[in-house]
Amino acid sequence: MRFDHSVTIQAPAERVWAVYSDVERWPEWTPTITSVERLDEGRIHLGARARIRQPKLPVAVWEVTELVEGQYFEWVSTAPGIRTTGGHRVVSTPEGTVATATVIQEGPLGWLFGTLYAGLTRRYIATETEKLKEFTER
Repeated sequence: MRFDHSVTIQAPAERVWAVYSDVERWPEWTPTITSVERLDEGRIHLGARARIRQPKLPVAVWEVTELVEGQYFEWVSTAPGIRTTGGHRVVSTPEGTVATATVIQEGPLGWLFGTLYAGLTRRYIATETEKLKEFTER
């Protein structure tokens, strides 16, 4: 199962990336995240880990598996039978900065979880990108 949502933001890509990649501060601008506890220190980096609490979802530990500084990071959370990948992309275009959130659910239970939580997942990633837009355009 794959879910994507993009918005065009009227703010420099550097600002959007600074906010999007500062995962500890996500609860300040999006209601879909209750808390983020970094399990290491410093800027986001390969192998960085965070424990995230979200309304209506189990607590999950996420680990950064891909990173292109200033453009993209991907992290993965696993539970028995499911692997969830979250992607966060920032691209500068002539129309503005495009921010995209992606959620991919795989594994023996990935389809079931994805189906059961499809509406919630779509709402969450849409809310996150829209709130990112509001926050960075201030």
